[in-house]
Amino acid sequence: MVDFSSPNVAKEMHVGHLRSTIIGDCLARILEFQGHNVLRLNHLGDWGTQFGMLITYLREAFPEALTTADALGLGDLVDFYRQAKKRFDEDEDFKEKSRQEVVSLQAGAEDSRYAWQLLCNQSRREFQVIYNLLDVELNERGESFYNSMLPGVVEELEKLGLLEENNGAQCVFLEGFTNKEGEPLPLIVQKSDGGYNYATTDLAAIRHRIEKEDAKRLIYITDSGQTNHFSQVWQVAKRANWIPDDVEVVHVSFGLVLGEDGKKLKTRSGETVRLRDLLDEAINRARIDLEKRLKEENRSESQEFIENVAKVVGLSAVKYADLSQNRNSNYVFSFDKMLALQGNTAPYLLYAYVRVQGIARRGEIEFEKLREDAKIIWQDEQDLVLGKHLLKLNEVLELVAVELLPNRLCEYLYELSEKFNKFFENCPVLKSAEPLRTSRLLLCDLTARTLKLGLSLLGISVLERM
Repeated sequence: MVDFSSPNVAKEMHVGHLRSTIIGDCLARILEFQGHNVLRLNHLGDWGTQFGMLITYLREAFPEALTTADALGLGDLVDFYRQAKKRFDEDEDFKEKSRQEVVSLQAGAEDSRYAWQLLCNQSRREFQVIYNLLDVELNERGESFYNSMLPGVVEELEKLGLLEENNGAQCVFLEGFTNKEGEPLPLIVQKSDGGYNYATTDLAAIRHRIEKEDAKRLIYITDSGQTNHFSQVWQVAKRANWIPDDVEVVHVSFGLVLGEDGKKLKTRSGETVRLRDLLDEAINRARIDLEKRLKEENRSESQEFIENVAKVVGLSAVKYADLSQNRNSNYVFSFDKMLALQGNTAPYLLYAYVRVQGIARRGEIEFEKLREDAKIIWQDEQDLVLGKHLLKLNEVLELVAVELLPNRLCEYLYELSEKFNKFFENCPVLKSAEPLRTSRLLLCDLTARTLKLGLSLLGISVLERM
């Protein structure tokens, strides 16, 4: 089971959501390819304090948005959310009203639930546009899914003798976690006002995933800032015997996306970069690069060809730039580097695949027919180097499945592209005499098929021509 960190409803997807989406999709693809039954869960932030704030604010500022679908655009909704957050931080009376709104929502108040549903539906449509663009499939299961299970979590912890009251809240005091005074740190599972929080929801999710869905490996994909939270929640779940010994829970954490100044990636005005804007910019830059190259090569291509290549190259460049980094590290986002035709980039790998297709077109080769009876001859060192590397794919995929580090697969594919290019430059293919000609064509075919498979596991499509 792969749990993707995802955006909160009533907010736009921004660059911070890029890594969880891409890394999660890649790991799910690899595990599915290996034959595992993978449930891809989009753990959507569709519940809790943020809705209390937003609904309370909209009751005053724009009540129509709580009764009429799409009364506000998502951009306007985001602006209202920011204003609500500012008010929540500064106004104690507003903060208390917001908290009561959360309790009403969790208790099933009809007007609150209806308003919540309208806001959720609007946000989901916007998120799906991004997921479609990135070719990412997810099963949405927001925090609200677990709402009916939350009282049972508290009751069970109380029966087990793990709960203690602290300032009116129901808590489990943690082992190995202390506050500034050195006292044991409490994990709150029910607030003093009777409401629940993220920890309660995550505990309910663990129980449901293990007891109802028979999960044997739970993979949580979120930024590294959530590490302590998961350690605390898992400790409570283990003390309650909700995580059996034969179930593995693992946090796939990742670092930040940085600008070329080494700071968190922001717009010129200091705002967080919208993910849709970033992806559109990547496609646009890929289109400009392609049109420039076509002009230099005096090539004429259809607008459909240009648009398709720009989209594939742009999105592939963004995905590969992220996945090729060790996920535990921050990485610098640079359009120039990720779109380069040389180096460890998606365009370099795509070009290696395209090169094989070019060989097939020039020689009028049908690889499917070629595979039937032919054998590979190891005549040159470059043939052998390439062949040995092709055999390592299964080993690499096993390593990624254990370590959950997609960059291992990227390294393998980059090295494969390098080895193939050296082979191509030093070993004649179409001009070789038989049976060497067929042998080398087979190596080209195996390289292309391996690249196509490996790239597909990264969530990247190939091109027949660039």
